[in-house]
Amino acid sequence: MPSQDQLPERPGPSKTLETFENPAPERDYTIRIQIPEFTCLCPKTGQPDFATIGLEYIPEALCIELKSLKLYMWSFRDQGAFHEAVTNQILSDLVDSIDPRFMRITAEFNVRGGIYTTVVADYRAESWQAAAPVHLP
Repeated sequence: MPSQDQLPERPGPSKTLETFENPAPERDYTIRIQIPEFTCLCPKTGQPDFATIGLEYIPEALCIELKSLKLYMWSFRDQGAFHEAVTNQILSDLVDSIDPRFMRITAEFNVRGGIYTTVVADYRAESWQAAAPVHLP
């Protein structure tokens, strides 16, 4: 078993978001990603805040590469941020990276002081129209 100082070098937190080409740009389809281990710090107390981040998007030309998304989310671990601010920052950064047709971030923060907080932020490209819902019998 390797000792702590012999562990292989691993990537660390990063604000860089990598992308790849949308394999089906001719159609609207939804990509859903759950990130259950998000952490940041309370800007008032410095205590850790834990959340599950839900990401849903309809890509245009690009998709988000998952390893870079993981490292991006990790980059918030030592950052103080209000729930509303960090949710909107994540949305802005992801939209800037891939310019999707639609994107929604749902941040469900764990209880603190007897209060659960959920923040939902959306982006919709001006030229995009959502398809009519399909109701099945």
